[in-house]
Amino acid sequence: QVQLVESGGGLVQPGGSLRLSCAASGSIFSIYAMGWYRQAPGKQRELVAAIFITSGGNTNYADSVKGRFTISRDNAKNTVYLQMNSLKPEDTAVYYCNAAGNRRAYWGQGTQVTVSS
Repeated sequence: QVQLVESGGGLVQPGGSLRLSCAASGSIFSIYAMGWYRQAPGKQRELVAAIFITSGGNTNYADSVKGRFTISRDNAKNTVYLQMNSLKPEDTAVYYCNAAGNRRAYWGQGTQVTVSS
């Protein structure tokens, strides 16, 4: 089992920044990639950004966040970060941390990000 604990959500004005953190614990040896998804009211959950834990740390971003969001990892702390800059109202959603394992995926509890003036 893998446990994921997210932090860093909140309320921010348009154009502002937030940094989300996701700390993994448990059977983390089975994890090969981690990422962030988000789900806005009435919409499907979508991938925001992902990073491979091995393989040189390759990253992948949704088109809507390219150039604004940056995903990074600290393997020593088993933590993945999502730096979100130039936030827009349409970024408002519950953000979920995801860990992809050899046999299954794991999810965090979600953290609310609200972008509003």
